[in-house]
Parts: sequence; C-alpha cells; structure tokens
Amino acid sequence: MKNLLIVESPAKAKTIGKYLGKDYQVVASFGHIRDLPSKEGSVEPDKNFTMHYQVSLKSTKHVKDIVDKAKNCQKIILAPDPDREGESIAWHILEVLKSKKALSSATKVERVVFHAITKNSVLEAIAKPRNIDMDLVNAQQARRALDYLVGFTLSPVLWRKLPGSRSAGRVQSVALRLICDREDEIESFVSQEYWDIKIALETEKKEEFIANIFEVNGKKLEKFSIVNQIQAQEIANLLQSKKYQVLSITKKQTKRRSYPPFTTSSMQQESARKLGFSASKTMMIAQRLYEGIEIDGSSQGLITYMRTDSISCSPEAISAVRDKIANLYGKDYVPASPNIFKSKVKNAQEAHEAIRPADFNISPDKVRNYLDKDQFALYDLIWKRMLASQMADVLFDQVIAEIASIPSYAKAKAIGSVIKFDGFYKVYREDRDDHVKSNDDEDVDEEKQDLPVLSEKENLNLLKVNPAQHFTEPPPRYSEASLVKKLEELGIGRPSTYASIISVLQDRGYVVIDKRRFFPEERGRIVTTFLKEFFRKYVEYDYTANLEDQLDIISNGEMEWKNFLKKFWNDFSLDTSTIMDKPFAEVLEVLNQKFGEHIFGRDEQGNLKNTCPTCSTGKLGLRIGKFGSFIGCSNYPDCKHTMQIFGEEGHNEDGEIKPHFEARSLGKDLKTGYEIVIKVGPYGPYIELQGSEVEDKVEDNSQSDKSAEKNSKGKAKKTSKNSKKSTQKKPKRISIPKNIDPATIDLAQAQSLLTLPRDLGIHPETGQKIIANIGPFGPYLLHDKKFVSVKEDNILEIGLNRAVDLIFTALQKKEQKNNQQSNQSGSAKKYSFKGKTSKAKK
Repeated sequence: MKNLLIVESPAKAKTIGKYLGKDYQVVASFGHIRDLPSKEGSVEPDKNFTMHYQVSLKSTKHVKDIVDKAKNCQKIILAPDPDREGESIAWHILEVLKSKKALSSATKVERVVFHAITKNSVLEAIAKPRNIDMDLVNAQQARRALDYLVGFTLSPVLWRKLPGSRSAGRVQSVALRLICDREDEIESFVSQEYWDIKIALETEKKEEFIANIFEVNGKKLEKFSIVNQIQAQEIANLLQSKKYQVLSITKKQTKRRSYPPFTTSSMQQESARKLGFSASKTMMIAQRLYEGIEIDGSSQGLITYMRTDSISCSPEAISAVRDKIANLYGKDYVPASPNIFKSKVKNAQEAHEAIRPADFNISPDKVRNYLDKDQFALYDLIWKRMLASQMADVLFDQVIAEIASIPSYAKAKAIGSVIKFDGFYKVYREDRDDHVKSNDDEDVDEEKQDLPVLSEKENLNLLKVNPAQHFTEPPPRYSEASLVKKLEELGIGRPSTYASIISVLQDRGYVVIDKRRFFPEERGRIVTTFLKEFFRKYVEYDYTANLEDQLDIISNGEMEWKNFLKKFWNDFSLDTSTIMDKPFAEVLEVLNQKFGEHIFGRDEQGNLKNTCPTCSTGKLGLRIGKFGSFIGCSNYPDCKHTMQIFGEEGHNEDGEIKPHFEARSLGKDLKTGYEIVIKVGPYGPYIELQGSEVEDKVEDNSQSDKSAEKNSKGKAKKTSKNSKKSTQKKPKRISIPKNIDPATIDLAQAQSLLTLPRDLGIHPETGQKIIANIGPFGPYLLHDKKFVSVKEDNILEIGLNRAVDLIFTALQKKEQKNNQQSNQSGSAKKYSFKGKTSKAKK
C-alpha cells in the first residue's frame, strides 16, 4: 500500500475513498483519539504546564487499526477537518504513530485540508499538501489546558461552598450569566404606560387610510408624551372637532440588501427560527451533508465545511452562483457586480469560506429523494441563502403623506410602501428574533398600508379617532438563536463550541428550554450569583472575549502558548485559594444579601419582609443543603419552616416562570375558628390549620441505650422492644394535590381538604377500616397498614365500594409481581450453596 489517508469520520472516509484510486486507503480516526483524562494532574502548571494525554478507551481499536496500516505504507496523509480541532487531531495521530514506532525514516507525512467533499476539491487538496500548523495546534492545546484548569479548579470550590452544584466552566459560566442577567432584567423591569393616537381618514373618492398623530400644538410627540387615558382622551376630543387636509407628499425609492451566506452561528440561528432545530441538531445534520450523501451509487458532499465564521466565498463559487441565478430567474436578478459583505463578528478568523452548496448544479429538488426530511430542510435553507446572497436588492416605492388639521392643532403621517422589484425576496427572507429591526433595513417596512392616490391640499374627511393604550415590555428571554447571536457579538466561544455550550448548561441542570426560551433554574441562578460575587473577573464578558483574542494571537504565531497559560494561572490559582479559605457563613451572608430583596421584597420602611410565618420570631434566609438550595428559618432546628426559593420549578402555558408564593392566610375555619394558612414545605405546598393540635408519634429509644449499639458484625441492631413512642403536638396539615394550583386555592377548597383523612367504612372481607387521605406523595388509601395510591379518583369524593375495588386491584398486581420474581429466581435455587447464589453454568 502506497498511501494512507486519515480523516475523522467513516462517512467522510467512504466518500473520499471513491474519489481516490487504488493507491490510496482511507481510514477514519472516529474523532479525537487522545484527550486529557478527567482526573487531577492531567495538566501540571508547576512543570511548565505539561499535559498528560491518554488514548481514550473508545479509540483503542481505531488507533490499533491506524498504526497497523501505517507500518505498511510509504506516505501518510493527515486530513482531519480544516480548523484548530482538526489540526489538533492530525497532530495527536502523528504523535501516537511516533510513540508506537509506526513510522520509518522513509515514511512521508503530509497534511491536507478539504473545504468541501467533492471530487474536484479532494483532488485539488491532495495536490497541495503542507506541514501540520503547530501554531493552530498550540492554540488548541492552550484552550484545552485553560478549560481543564478552570473546570478542575473552580468546580471543587462550588462543591464546597454551594453543595448541590454541578460544575463551572470557562465559557459555559459566562453563557449562564447571560441567561441569568436577562432574567434579573425581566424581574426588575417596571412597565410604563404610554398611548398613541391614530386617525382614520377618507379621501374625496371615498378611499380610506390610517394616519399616526406625531405633533400636537407644535410639539413633536415622543413615546411617553401621552402617559394616561385622560391625556389621550383630551387630545382625541380636540381632534374630533377638526377638519383635515394633505399638507405634503414625499415619494422615494428605498431598497433592502441581501443577507450574507451562512456562518456557523447564523446557520444555527436561522435553522432554529425557521426549522425549529436546536444548535446541536443543526450541526449534526450539517456534518452529514458535508461528509457525503449516497446519490446514485456514489457518495457526494453537498456543502462546504460547516464550522466557520467567514461570510466570504471563493471567486469561483461567486461566479458559479451568479450564473445559476441568471439561469433560474433571469439577468435582472443578478446585480451588476458581486455583493461583497463585511463581517460584523468580533474576532472573526475567516479562515474558511462561508457555508454554501459544494456544487450549484445539485439543487435541493435533485437530491430530495436521497435526503431525509431534516437533511432536505437544512440543505434547502443553505442553498436558498447562498443564492439570495448574490441576488439583486429588493426595491420599494414609498409614499409619505403629511396631514394637518384645520385649524392648525395637530399633524399626522401616513406611510405607504409597496415592493417594486422583489430581488432576493424571490428566493429567501430571513426571520428575525423578537421583532428586532435590522440596521440594514433603511427604515423600510413592507407591511405598511397601500395608500390611495393623494394630492397636496386635498381635503379629507375624518372617520374615527382611535387612542390606543400600550405598555413597555421587558426584554425577551434568550432563544437558542439569540443566545448564539449574543455570544458571537461578544466574541465569546467559537463556531465549533456554540452547540456544546448550550448542551452543557442543560445537562448540568442550570437552565431549561421551554417554548424555545431559556429559563435559569434555581441552581443556575445561585451559581451565577456566587461567581459574580467571588470570581467576577472570570465571568466578565470582556475578559472572556479577551482570552479568545489571545488564543487567536497564539494561532497566528504571535504569542507563546505556555506564557499565556502562566499569566492566567498565576492570577486564577491565587483567587481560587482565597475564596476556598472564606468561611461558609460569609458566602451565605453575601448570597442572602443578593437574593433577600428579590425573594422577600421590602415593606414601607425598607425592611426585608422575611419574618418566619411559622414561629414569628425567626428570619427566613437562603440555606444550602446537600441536595440544593432552599429558604429556611433562622430558628432551625426549633422551627423547621422551609420553602422553595423561586417557587415551583417549571413554567406555565405562556412560557412564564410560575410565581413563587409566600405563606398566606386563606381565612378562618367555619367549624373551629382557627386560621387556615397555605405554606410550602420540602414536599411542596400544604394547608395548615393553625392553632389546632394533632398527635405526631415519634419513636423514643432513650429508655434503652443498648438499642443503639452495633452487633459483632458491625450492623445496627433492630429497635429494642423497650423503646417507647412519644407524641408531640403539631397543627393539622394536609398536602395540596398537584391538580390544584396553590396560587389560586380558596377557603372553600382548603376546608374540603381539611376534612381529610376520611373514614370510608369497614372493608367487607377483612373487617379493617379504609381511610382516604393525601400525603407528601399524593392521594392514597390506608387499609390493614398498607397504602394504595389513588391516581385518577377524587380523594374527597371516593366511596367505600370504589375503594374496595382499588385495594383488590393493587393486591392482584402485587401478587403477579411476586410470582414473576419467584419464577425468575427459581432456576437459581438449585445452584444455591450455603445461602449464596452461584452462577449457573452455561
């Protein structure tokens, strides 16, 4: 064998293998073959940042295959993806081949990159080999070491200071901060009322249109010029008594320029908006389109490399797409010269082309039958976006009519806009996030009305005055698309990392996605607050972006990578040690200061409203337990009042966070006169009849000290028969079923719940009582010391006959389960020896 070509994926290997002759064997590494083990000491700062790589278990077989084949070839061609990660994989493969002595002195090693997996692209790349770019490799090593050092140093601090937290990461923590900061903005947002006024007018030819009042009494109306209904109605009344005339007409032609072809982030954004794909799903499909699809017996790569921040294309690609546009839509849709785009992305490397079809002769319709639904949708999106990027502008005819009242009091404006030439709209329109207008739109709004033909000084008839109330809205929560866009704008992360950042935040339980919007979980908000208070520099947006800048400088060969790590580590290790030494009480105090006002609010005197509703003397505050964070009383353990921090996890049907609720009174119980209060405990919301007393049996082993001793085998003895059960008094409490919203529960519902437990009567066969009740885990029946869960029936209405049926059904299910277990273990019994079960011989 003469030549061994190594790529990352088997799909790509299969495609490329068909383009090359019998002198080439193409194999796959199946991604990274080595990485830093997830354990302490994989990077050693005190040994000049020595990095201890290890071949992953899943790669062992693939590495052996590559090594075996490499020993018998004259040339090795390393062809992983054309980016830092790909360069790093190529270097790792070469290092492993060296360590395994798979290379002879005569073996030639080359590096090639494929920007598209087509026959021409592959053959051109093979003809232009180069050496491994060690600057790119070192930049990737620096990034990997940085992420390792942050993760393995900062995460233990979280585990120590915030039990229940999962981990922290260099980029993921900054992305989490974005989501949490946005939630803070939403919660602190104070909506403002404002009004605008429209008038409906009619021409002399009885044609109707709408105009907006923009000036009153010589003063231009700003957004908050009219702030209440009284002001609005006063102006409306005066407008009602006026006559109106066309003051001036302005006509102009405006245009909208096409969008640039896709980068990784813009593809993820638009795919989320138009197709509903997550960032990770988009990248998975794009990878498949890049590596090759089987078409008529041969594999064909359909798009160029999908990890890029470039919006430029090769001259050959631009020429080809312009020809395709002319063929499909005519020469009018091809601009006189190619559209040139300038990147607005901070730190754009632009090392590759934009994402585009690899061959413009392969239209989406031609390959529809070879693609699944999702692959076709994404390829169609990429195809149309690329075509639109080199198409002519959309042209609008815009008419602006200014109208004045007679006598002079107010001025109004009516705007009409119609598309004169559809240009790139013929193929593609970009969706927008949260109705945010692009800066490139030149104040064009094609949704404006079609105005009738008007002339200056034409008299108009007033049909209606319409004052409308509005309220300012908080900023929207991030979607996947808008979060990726924000990260890109800030220069945080890189095209290859956006999808993994989002996945990690969800996997760690720091955020959830609901209605395609990010909501921070309680755990995520507390972690963010902790990091902002004690590691603020490391979650600052500019600081993180600056680290990305320096990694780019390393990749350009302008900075020594270990010096970069040394500078970072000197500060970070010192800051980490300082925080680790802080007493837990100090951390808790800071968190309480930050969360106190948000959770409890303040009274008219400015004091926190955090008096414990149970004991009335303690103060509620943030507590950290091994399973997470909660609100507890300062008088613990004498007072065990607890509640969730931000209410129940989850969101309502409108995608809003469910509001948390404080302990509150529902009124007096009609029978006892005691107050009925709704509270939240560790198992959720419950009703309490304050002042009432029921017995709560508590086991007391104090009469027999020996009961606590251990036997000779180290196991605790069973409870002594002499142990006593004492009783303590507590208020009557009943859990609120999940189908009742605790925020809307009323006095009547609460009184119904307090009738529990209900004595349903005597079981006709056993003679035992049947009790209906609600516990921490939901409604249940109690019979003969056994519990039966009630899932569908209303526990307040269930009768004796239905209860007997449920108990019988539960008993049958239990017997069936026991029989199954008995049958499964039966064959093992004949191999039993001295009470232990040995494995049966096959």
